[in-house]
Amino acid sequence: MTMPFYVAPEQLMKDRADFARKGIARGRALTALSVKDGIVICAENQSNTLRKVSEIYDRIAFAGVGRYNEFDQLRIAGVRHADLKGYTYSREDVDARSLANQYAQVLGQTFTHEMKPMEVEILVAEVGSEPGGDQMFHVLYDGTVNDESGYTVLGGEADSIAERLGQTYDGDWEVGDAVKASSAALSGQERTLEADDLEVAILVRETGRRAFQRIEGDELARLLD
Repeated sequence: MTMPFYVAPEQLMKDRADFARKGIARGRALTALSVKDGIVICAENQSNTLRKVSEIYDRIAFAGVGRYNEFDQLRIAGVRHADLKGYTYSREDVDARSLANQYAQVLGQTFTHEMKPMEVEILVAEVGSEPGGDQMFHVLYDGTVNDESGYTVLGGEADSIAERLGQTYDGDWEVGDAVKASSAALSGQERTLEADDLEVAILVRETGRRAFQRIEGDELARLLD
């Protein structure tokens, strides 16, 4: 009987991390910004049917980058978890922190024990009654959770996009300012993104229970202009 090849745990984890990062880098990035009117999420997405940004629960949004079928499975699982928890206990018991922890456990378990890790990064965002109460959790492919403040970037070229966005970011922006800044940061200096190239949504601060709204079509084009 032949003995299996030995691979050091450190090398195995490194190979899985490199594999996941390469898969994520092939996708398009997205930004999330906490501004005066709420949390604006802007993703580069030329598809009109495959959504990167979705509503999870009352004042909570989900966004994903990387392999679509994998982060959409996570989105569906999050919706089911939130609905069950809200029905069993109370709607106020459903929050972004607990959802992010659930996602972190699933991604960490997959990264450690499965042959192929999930090639995804996800964002769980919850809008507060004022900017200081906004919560944004960036969950990586290996289950690492980052508690973000102000703004965050997910996906390929995240560092350079975050640097461009950080040069101009202002928490007192209106929605239009946030959309324009996000579009400029995602596109860089060598190209320009039009309304059809973007998927934009906002968690509106003052709408009460249901805060998630999409910005598309003529409304998005006006904001970019």
